[in-house]
Amino acid sequence: MQYRRPRRNRKSASVRELVEETSLSTKDLIFPLFLIDGQKKKIEVDSMPGIYRFSIDQMLLEIESCLKLGIQAFDVFPAYPESLKDPFAKESHNPETFYLQGLRAIKKEFPEICLMSDVAMDPYSSDGHDGIVQNGKILNDETLEILAKMSLAQADAGVDILGPSDMMDGRVGYIREELDSHGFTDVSIMSYTAKYASAFYGPFRDALDSAPKFGDKKTYQMNPANSQEALIEADLDMEEGADFLMVKPALSYLDIIKLLQDNFPLPIAAYNVSGEYSMIKASAEKGWIDGERAMLEVLTSIKRAGAKIILTYFAKEFASLK
Repeated sequence: MQYRRPRRNRKSASVRELVEETSLSTKDLIFPLFLIDGQKKKIEVDSMPGIYRFSIDQMLLEIESCLKLGIQAFDVFPAYPESLKDPFAKESHNPETFYLQGLRAIKKEFPEICLMSDVAMDPYSSDGHDGIVQNGKILNDETLEILAKMSLAQADAGVDILGPSDMMDGRVGYIREELDSHGFTDVSIMSYTAKYASAFYGPFRDALDSAPKFGDKKTYQMNPANSQEALIEADLDMEEGADFLMVKPALSYLDIIKLLQDNFPLPIAAYNVSGEYSMIKASAEKGWIDGERAMLEVLTSIKRAGAKIILTYFAKEFASLK
């Protein structure tokens, strides 16, 4: 006689929900948004169906609609024209630049939200890299000063969480010291701890027009073949004062999410990146997969792997289902 029958716990929807091990909530999600200069602009990103670049007036409307759905956290990325880019990303800490003015407007209009920003040179760099370029080489320590200026400017604009996405060595500690010495002790750092040199960033770079002008980012972003290296990066970031550890991308690196969750006491975040979003959208448009089911399966898998926080372009779509 067979006494153990696992199917008994799958026999109905009510029983399945009773024993469900992983639950996904809108509270787990951060919605990335793309900000552009100007007024009354809402431009769809060609490679990301349903995702737009907004001028600040339109972004305020978008955030208001998201709040009604229960989304409380947003990560804003700037898309700059080439005319404002230079080798040292000077526009990134210009107090009059549209990105910093936009962050101020968002926080003034919605002081209750969790506002996150991106700390890296590539949106502002004429080279398209995350660090200063000299003779084809990305300079690490010289870049830290620029990242710190950028961080202070964003903190002053009202940001709750800074997201250093550059992968320069020592940047978390450098930024933390600068923040604290200028009175921004309450501003958090969500470090892009294990950011891999991935093929899944393509649509994002289209949205920001921030692709590198030469070479690639393999001397600072991580090798997709490596996992133990993520432990080294996470250990350093925690020592340097990071408040959250992020893994990017998410889907091909579920094992890395689990690895960090098992080994570090900080909340683990994962970025469900643009390529992961777009391949589901493209397949759904072709009728090859059920897009809604695929979205739910992907987000659940990221949460199941150990991510407490998920940055995802599906946030509004997911929240609309509830």
